[in-house]
Amino acid sequence: MAEQIIKTEYSEVMQKSYIDYSMSVITARALPDIRDGLKPVQRRVLYAMDQLGLNADKPHRKSARIVGDAMGKYHPHGDSSIYETLVVMSQDFKKGMALVDGHGNFGSIEGDGAAAMRYTEAKLKKFTQEVFLSDLDKNIVDFIPNFDGSDTEPEVLPVKVPNILVNGADGIAVGMVTNIPTHNLTEVVDSVIYYMENALIEKKAVELSEIMSICPGPDFPTGGIVINKSELYDIYASGIGKIKLRGKVELEQGKTKSSKDRLVITEIPYTMIGGNIAKFMQDVYALVESRQLTEITDISNESSKDGIRIVLELKKGADVDYVKNLLYKKTKLEDTFGVNMLAIVDGKPETLGMMDIIKHFCDFQIELNTKKYTNLLEKEEENREIKEGLIAAVDVIDLIIEILRGSKNLAMAKGCLINGEVKDINFKSPASKKAAAKLCFTEKQADAILAMRLSKLIGLEIEALQADYDKCLKAIKEYTKILKSKKTMLKVIIKDLEAIKKEYGMERRTVIEDAEAAVIPEKPEEIQELVMLMDRFGYIKTIDKSVYEKNKDTAEAENKVVMPLLSSDSVCIFTSAGNMHRVSVKSMPQTKLKDKGIPVDNISNYKSSDEDIVYMCLAKYLDEAAAMSTEDSLLFITQNAMIKRVGAGEFVVSKRTVAATKLAEGDKLLTVINLYEHKSLFDGGDASGQMSLTVGDGEARTVFLESKKGYKLKFPLEEVPSKKKGAVGVRGMKLSDGDTLKSAEVIKGKVKGTVGHRDSKGRK
Repeated sequence: MAEQIIKTEYSEVMQKSYIDYSMSVITARALPDIRDGLKPVQRRVLYAMDQLGLNADKPHRKSARIVGDAMGKYHPHGDSSIYETLVVMSQDFKKGMALVDGHGNFGSIEGDGAAAMRYTEAKLKKFTQEVFLSDLDKNIVDFIPNFDGSDTEPEVLPVKVPNILVNGADGIAVGMVTNIPTHNLTEVVDSVIYYMENALIEKKAVELSEIMSICPGPDFPTGGIVINKSELYDIYASGIGKIKLRGKVELEQGKTKSSKDRLVITEIPYTMIGGNIAKFMQDVYALVESRQLTEITDISNESSKDGIRIVLELKKGADVDYVKNLLYKKTKLEDTFGVNMLAIVDGKPETLGMMDIIKHFCDFQIELNTKKYTNLLEKEEENREIKEGLIAAVDVIDLIIEILRGSKNLAMAKGCLINGEVKDINFKSPASKKAAAKLCFTEKQADAILAMRLSKLIGLEIEALQADYDKCLKAIKEYTKILKSKKTMLKVIIKDLEAIKKEYGMERRTVIEDAEAAVIPEKPEEIQELVMLMDRFGYIKTIDKSVYEKNKDTAEAENKVVMPLLSSDSVCIFTSAGNMHRVSVKSMPQTKLKDKGIPVDNISNYKSSDEDIVYMCLAKYLDEAAAMSTEDSLLFITQNAMIKRVGAGEFVVSKRTVAATKLAEGDKLLTVINLYEHKSLFDGGDASGQMSLTVGDGEARTVFLESKKGYKLKFPLEEVPSKKKGAVGVRGMKLSDGDTLKSAEVIKGKVKGTVGHRDSKGRK
């Protein structure tokens, strides 16, 4: 066949291809079907397990076998997604009703992953068998070809409950997302029964408020508290909204005078399952370390297979309500569940409210039961035909035996039974031949008669045949009544729903109420006197001032920086890269003297790999200097001997990091000298970092510079010009090639003698 080239616009091809891809993801992978509440991969896994015969009363089978069958026959999209689906359907902390009975490590509520599929085993839950798969053999749902046409799979499972509400759903498609919360099985079933009895049988109008009086909201497997009850009506009316969740917190009083009170979290928000439990613990640690939550002395996770138990140990006299509100406000203990009730309806994605979901479910059940009882009626009609034929055959069994003995082949005997054809059949008497000519069994009756065993002629067997016939007639009458009357059919559906509720119903786990918003009252900040310590590796911490005073020699010997300060202060860090980083003391861990602390990098934008610290001081003294309009508070000196004075007002900023000075290419900041402190902390200056805001007695000040090659220079401080922080400065000393400044210092008063040069040739 000759090659055919089709010319088309590239953008049109891309658009069509992307639309096809999007619809495939939306309808065939990511979103659940409104009828059975399952995504294709979930449906295929359950069907594969059913085909493997993994019933609840059978042994577990390796998960790898289940995944292999599902992937090879129905879902060719990778084993990891199939196994993850199997795992999630077995986790009762994620599903309202788990559908798979897992054996082995199938993960935990704390986010531990499941073991590899080769180690775990699974089978169907009894609930899944009876509610999802029991009618699959009754030919009531359509079967479609699988991906390669080698087998068939159900288009939808004949689920008997609104699974999309019971187990919820989540999925991300192209440009859309579904997130449906789980609900209580008992309440959902009661809601459907109420709707059927009133809207469909009694033909009354049923309002959403009536349904919500039965099913007031979601029921999460983790329990917890829904705190915006008044907003749920609008959420269930539109199918979109935000449900606010809280964990359940209980106060356990100390049993003895020495024991402490404890707050115990026994239920968590549904959104906290998995890694968010560890995240919650980390958030509490962070609040304690930053001294926002000083009432907690210890936190431990005592959760087990029996349930969640996170214990927070409190200080004596702790404000319990304040602690609770702070946890609600600052951690995942209070969270939101974004509701978007999106599902596939008639092949298209649609956002549905609660009433829409119930209506679609009722329509689906009526459709299923119509097919079910139509098929059952046809089967019983066929059964009746056969039973009538056998009963009639028993009455003339001698004649039938004579026909069989006189026939040359089976076709001849069958023709006689159906059409009374007696030609070529040998009879014992003309009367028998005449009687045989009157026979008119149907083809199915004839086949049953010819297949009948002689043992069926025993008296008891004949009675059993008659009993089966009577039972068949009764079933036909029942099925006909159901199919002729919609009211009767609905009553049958209701009866099935009530049986499911009785067998599998459970108490509500999630409390629904309107709670007050968490409010953190402003507490007067407890200002502590601390001492900041930083070792030569850049690890920083604070200790109590009293601890420092008792261990002063040790603290100063082991640390590069020792700075008394208050817990409300901030520290300004000037670096060789010309940056100033502002760090809050609250972000520094308050520890014991021997504790290591944390790297400065962790609590600031400072990067120890790219820059070195050249100066540190308290931010409040720069702020106060700026308030006094001091124009030359800091002296900046670089390694290439560029020098300038800068006013403190340049550094009164709220940003965590600012450029403190401009540097020429290849230059670095050597030091920053506080002109009211006169020495850098790194040159043995006053460890307090405090500056005197009084200019002094008018005494002159002298700048000393020394290069690495031993050249020195002194000159009056007044010769150094005042510049903005964005300026490079002026040359303070001319250096020879390869030489850089080693140190810089400012001394009060005039210095006698001459020390200085401007270049390597000795010229000033």
